[in-house]
Amino acid sequence: MTKTAVSSAALHEKDTGSADVQVARLTERINHLTGHLKENAKDHSSRRGLLKMVARRRSLLDYLKDTAVERYTKLLESLNLRK
Repeated sequence: MTKTAVSSAALHEKDTGSADVQVARLTERINHLTGHLKENAKDHSSRRGLLKMVARRRSLLDYLKDTAVERYTKLLESLNLRK
């Protein structure tokens, strides 16, 4: 996990549980698992885990969009999600 992606999403120094940090961590894991699945196309259990992570990230992003639009847009830009 890259410290920069998580630390840039953190609201304060010891932030580990905000929606921003959770989305950043999930994005790191999703990117890693996507690479794994490109090499191992028949790994269905990992694919299921990937889909669950994507759904969880979507839920967290929806929550941020409803509660803090500025943080939502900043997070999308910093993680290069949605172009």
